[in-house]
Amino acid sequence: MNSPSVRQRAVTAVAGAAQVGTGILMGTVMAVYVGREGSPLAVGLVTTSYFLGLVVFAPVWGAVADITGRRRAVLVGVSALATLSTLPLAVVDGVWGPIAVRTAFSMFAAGFLPVILTIVSERGGASGRGRSIGSFNSARSVGFTGARLFSGVLLGILAPGSVYLVVAGVSLTATVAAALIDDPTPDPDGKPTLAELAAEIRGRLLPAVGEREHLTTNGLQWLYVALALRSLSWLGMASLLPIFLIAEVGASEFAMGLLLALSPVVEVGGMYTFGRVADAIGRKPLVAAGIAGHVLVGLFMAASTLPASPLVGQVTAGTAMVLKGVGFSAMVAGTVAFIGDVAPVDRESELMGLRSTAKGVGGVLGPVVIGTIATVATYEVAFLVSSLIAVAGAVIAWRLLVESHPDAPLDRTFHVGDD
Repeated sequence: MNSPSVRQRAVTAVAGAAQVGTGILMGTVMAVYVGREGSPLAVGLVTTSYFLGLVVFAPVWGAVADITGRRRAVLVGVSALATLSTLPLAVVDGVWGPIAVRTAFSMFAAGFLPVILTIVSERGGASGRGRSIGSFNSARSVGFTGARLFSGVLLGILAPGSVYLVVAGVSLTATVAAALIDDPTPDPDGKPTLAELAAEIRGRLLPAVGEREHLTTNGLQWLYVALALRSLSWLGMASLLPIFLIAEVGASEFAMGLLLALSPVVEVGGMYTFGRVADAIGRKPLVAAGIAGHVLVGLFMAASTLPASPLVGQVTAGTAMVLKGVGFSAMVAGTVAFIGDVAPVDRESELMGLRSTAKGVGGVLGPVVIGTIATVATYEVAFLVSSLIAVAGAVIAWRLLVESHPDAPLDRTFHVGDD
């Protein structure tokens, strides 16, 4: 194993961990600050504002990276702009100001994951794609864990303005690390003009009826539908958890951070493990089982307010977060490897971006739907509804996806347009 490859894995891991840590740290502390002044619906909008940017801009940045071939430049550019967009949080307070800033942040942060996942996917190749993706996502889970843990600590010792300056510092770390990443993906012939770039992006994002085959390979379009439903289920619930754990379950701010960190702690090992499993048994079983695991998450979280003892309630909520970590690890390992298998080489970042868009659709609608239910009914009813939504996503994934890994013990044939 040569040292340059080790260095590249290291800087890629740091970039991934810092980028996800930025978004999670910002979202967690903002949910608590907004929850102290606003309704559960307002808390849900903290998540909705972020995923609104993903819905619109993730495939755009992915298409820009694919068309120009300058993936590292796009990666550094969106990271730097995301960092700059966090700075107003140091002086903006209330409910709606921070939410507006988070929306602006999401417009640039949306471009990071589709591009870096393409780089990581190509490094692994067809035979090692799952392992490569699993290792990278393990590093992201470390960032996720750190953000959850430190969110509770920072809430207890710093004023909001100072907390948000820490967020900006973490984002800057992601930008610096991104600048050190080498891009192994092929360079397209020629460099488009701005007019050609705009026309190509428009054509890719709004393809004509006869130009959509790349979206139907092995039932790819149904993967996006299943992911949207899973995101609606989980992100609707997750948007309420910081204030729910404090106000309803009885957790302290520090305990809240620990509970939310359980999921990414599990994901550190889970992502790596399931990445190898995806190469061994295929992608489809992991996608379907991972989404199905979120059904149990909603049930356990709804039950966390039943025990008379706050400690037992926190243990129940912690069990839900462990189950989420296992399910999410399986789903992500299967999903990203599936897209890498079926995507044309010149559209991989674009299709990774559509994965973020599918997730973003759930992120936009979920907090509003689940937050509204929690406002007019109870948190428990809202979490039970989220479980039912996850059931629908799991059924779609199992029934309508066609296995994409050529060496999987299931269906080994590519099917174009198979619904």
